[in-house]
Amino acid sequence: MLIDIIVPAVGESITEALLAQWFKNDGDMVKKDEPLFVIETDKVTLEVVAEADGRLSITVPEGETIAIGSVVGAIDTGAAAEKAPQRPAGTVAAKPSEAPAQTAPPESSARPSQPAARAPAASGKAFAPSVRRLLNEHNLDPAQITGSGPAGRLTKGDVLLYLESRTMPAVAAAAGGVRVASPSAIFTKAEEQVTRTTMSPIRQRIAARLLEAKQNTAMLTTFNEIDMQPVMDLRKRYKEVFKQKHGVALGFMSFFIKASVEALKEFPLINAYLEGNDIIEHHYYHVGIAVGSERGLVVPVLRHADLLSFAELEKSIIGYVEKITANRLELADLEGGTFTISNGGVYGSLLSTPILNMPQSAILGMHKIEKRPVVIDDAVVIRPMMYVALSYDHRIVDGRQAVGFLKRIKQCVEDPQRIMMEI
Repeated sequence: MLIDIIVPAVGESITEALLAQWFKNDGDMVKKDEPLFVIETDKVTLEVVAEADGRLSITVPEGETIAIGSVVGAIDTGAAAEKAPQRPAGTVAAKPSEAPAQTAPPESSARPSQPAARAPAASGKAFAPSVRRLLNEHNLDPAQITGSGPAGRLTKGDVLLYLESRTMPAVAAAAGGVRVASPSAIFTKAEEQVTRTTMSPIRQRIAARLLEAKQNTAMLTTFNEIDMQPVMDLRKRYKEVFKQKHGVALGFMSFFIKASVEALKEFPLINAYLEGNDIIEHHYYHVGIAVGSERGLVVPVLRHADLLSFAELEKSIIGYVEKITANRLELADLEGGTFTISNGGVYGSLLSTPILNMPQSAILGMHKIEKRPVVIDDAVVIRPMMYVALSYDHRIVDGRQAVGFLKRIKQCVEDPQRIMMEI
C-alpha cells in the first residue's frame, strides 16, 4: 500500500513552501513519526514526519518550491512487512572478511586504473546537491571530511576547506629547495570559487520586514544602563527552591517581561501602532521574544504576559525554544504581538540598536552583563551592569515617553520588589 506524502497547511495565507532538506534518501526504510523533510515558508520552518513504517520514494528533490497540499513522495507500507530471506538451516553467513578473493588479472595485461569513484550515499547520510557534486567531481570519501552542519552534516564549505587543506601540503613540499611560486600560481581557479545561494523564504521575509521598518517609520533609539546585582542576588537566593517547585530555572528574561508590562501600563502608546492616521492602542500585553535559530530570527509571542507568573513565563519560553529547535513552530505562535524584547546579550553583544518589529511601535534590546566601575553614594564600586536600548517609532511615541519607559524598566529591575507590589 502506498501512502502519499503531502505538504501540510501551515496557515491560511501561505500557499507555497520551499522543500529545504530531505533527511532520508530515496529508497530508505523509514519509521512512523520519523522526520522526513523540512519545509520553509516566509514565516515558519516545519518538519514533516512519516505517517507509517515503510520504504520512502521521493518524487520532488530538495530545493524546489512546492504548493501547499502537493505530493512530494510516497511510503510503501508493504515493504515494511517484507521479511528478510531465510538462510538454509545449518548455514552461516560469511563475514565480509571471509568473502572469496577476486582473482587479479595477469600483471602483463593489467593497466593502471583510476580509483573507483565512491558513492556519497555510501556514508548513510543525505547530502545537499552542491555537496554531492563536489564529492563526485573530486572523487572524495565523505567519511574523511568533518562536517560542521546540523548533526554533523557536510556543507559545501567543509568540502572546499578539505580540498584546500589537501592542496597546501603538496605546494609546501614542492617548494623545498626551489623558487616559491607566486600566490596566483599556487591557488588554482577551484580554490577561488564563490558560492551563490538563494535566500530562504524566512530570510527573504526578514529582509523585507527590516527594510520596511527602516523606510516606513521614524525610528529612534534611547539607551540606559541597569545594575543587575539585585536581580542576581534574588535569583541566587531562590534559585534552588524555584527550580524544585516549578521544574524550570529562574532566568533574567522573566524579570524584563514583568518590568516591561509594568512600563507598558504606564506608557500605553508604546503598546500601540499606527494604522493610517489612526492610533490603535492595545489593552492587553502580548510580548514577543526574539529567538535566533539556524534558519533566521523568529519572534514567538507570550500572550497575556501580564497574567502569567514567573514560572509560567519561563516554561513558555523554554517550550518555544524546543519547538523552534524541533521545527515545530506554528504560524499562530508568531502572530498578535504588541511589544518585542530582543536579548543580544546571549551572543555577547555589549550594545546595539534593535530594529522595530512592524507594525509595533517599540522594541526593547537587552545586552550582556559586564562588570564596570560605577558611582554609588559617592563611592566607586564594581557592579554587574547591562546596557538596555529602546527603539521606538517617533511618529506616535515622544522622546519623553520613551525615556520614561526605559527608566521605569530600570526601576523595576533594580528593585524587583516593585514588580511584586506593582508600585
